[in-house]
Amino acid sequence: MAKKEKNLKYYEAVGRRKKAVARIRLYLVGKDKIASVNNHKIKAGEILINNHPLEKIINTTYERTFFLSPLVLTNNTERFAISILVQGGGYQGQLEAMVHGLARALELVDKETYRSILKKQGLLTRDARKRERRKVGTGGKARRKKQSPKR
Repeated sequence: MAKKEKNLKYYEAVGRRKKAVARIRLYLVGKDKIASVNNHKIKAGEILINNHPLEKIINTTYERTFFLSPLVLTNNTERFAISILVQGGGYQGQLEAMVHGLARALELVDKETYRSILKKQGLLTRDARKRERRKVGTGGKARRKKQSPKR
């Protein structure tokens, strides 16, 4: 049986940070064309995060520049229609997970050129720091020791 040719409609990657997980899809959309994502129509250059536009989710300019940094570094701000599903963790963990996933998805687009650019900025490295687990006998905290009696 012959292999079927893969009709690639999007690049998909997963980004993680702490408890947050972000699934990123970069849709290949030509100019003046529209992609349909979960009953939402998006054009090239638009970003949906959990079916909401980017402007509704990310408010401050610092967070927006941090979020868009992989796209700006690789000159792809208007090339893709981007859909992101993120869950778990807090706001900052989700933001960093989305940036990690964006960098990984862009790496799949053109590995030779984009990988070196993103790697130098540290965007492809997964931040492995997580919440430390609570140990038995510590009185409710991870590193706290129980107080010993003086006499």
